[in-house]
Amino acid sequence: MNPIRIAFAAAVLGAALLAGCGSDQYVTVSGTTTISKGQELTDLELTDLQRALNEGAITQSEYDKLRDKVMRRPN
Repeated sequence: MNPIRIAFAAAVLGAALLAGCGSDQYVTVSGTTTISKGQELTDLELTDLQRALNEGAITQSEYDKLRDKVMRRPN
């Protein structure tokens, strides 16, 4: 193999290895999302809350209390 190619390959490999040094493994995302009560209820009812009720993990009374708690929140 050509010595220039070997040197180039070594330089590329070295640069790739050094690129990872000192970098943070975590990404921070910040911002706010606003959803309406209706959207929150829909999301809850169609996912976790409704599933919990359907599978018997919560009673109808518990479901109603959680739903009412969401309805009392300000928009």
